[in-house]
Amino acid sequence: MNKRVQIILLSAFVIAALCSYAVYRLVGNRLAASQVQSTRVIVATSDIKLGTVLRSNDLGTAQISGPLPKGAIVNLQDAVGRGAISDIYQGEPVLESRLAAQGAGGGLAATIPSGMRACAVKVDDVVGVAGFVTPGMHVDVLISGVPPGAATATTNEGPQVKTLLQNIEVLSAGTDIQRDVDGKAKPVQVVNLLVTPEQAEDLSLASSQTRIQLVLRNPLDSATIQPPGTAMAALFADKNAAPLPKPRSVAVAPHKASVPTQQMYLVQVYNGSKRSDAKFGDSEEKQ
Repeated sequence: MNKRVQIILLSAFVIAALCSYAVYRLVGNRLAASQVQSTRVIVATSDIKLGTVLRSNDLGTAQISGPLPKGAIVNLQDAVGRGAISDIYQGEPVLESRLAAQGAGGGLAATIPSGMRACAVKVDDVVGVAGFVTPGMHVDVLISGVPPGAATATTNEGPQVKTLLQNIEVLSAGTDIQRDVDGKAKPVQVVNLLVTPEQAEDLSLASSQTRIQLVLRNPLDSATIQPPGTAMAALFADKNAAPLPKPRSVAVAPHKASVPTQQMYLVQVYNGSKRSDAKFGDSEEKQ
């Protein structure tokens, strides 16, 4: 074979090999990029209610492709024995934010965030808004009574009502800490409110000295207002009475002091052959 032909064939073989290698690397990189990394995480094998202490048979594992949810638990021992602070549904990944801290246990205590307190308030059908105050609801706390010193005041306005706390979450109604998705009324005798330590002191004092009324509010309404409060005297005031006419101002001219007129006397005085006139007033006459 001609040497020139051999060189051409060898060159073609080398070029084909290089092109094949480049295509192989390009396709391989694209296939690797299309493959998504998956991780095995802990999931709930059944619906887990709020306050439940997790057991090993409540949990399982599942393969999740792509990035993990924030706080997802991948080790079974990190979840067993911890209380659920919110409902977890079957097949849902178990997150750190949905569980109480290690050793906190379950029940109502596990649902109290750090730095907050659960304060019990005794209620009846009226105070508890006819049983519609259920866990997860938000309420305002009103107090009514006679303020200290009002009985001895000069103007006694009677009992007064004031908004003590606003937008307070209800932790439990009676012994029930589960949120009622149907919103059914449940008459209870005690509700636990999620408050700060300072609010717990105010609420405890108000419970023993005044009458408490819970006012149900929309959970989406988080606005805080400053109502002025109402006294009994203001309820019976005639708000439709015509206002009294304003006094008319009349301009009065300044009074000038009268100056008494002085009476004058003319006296002719003769001194020899000379005559002169002299004038005298009342005062000079008296002198």
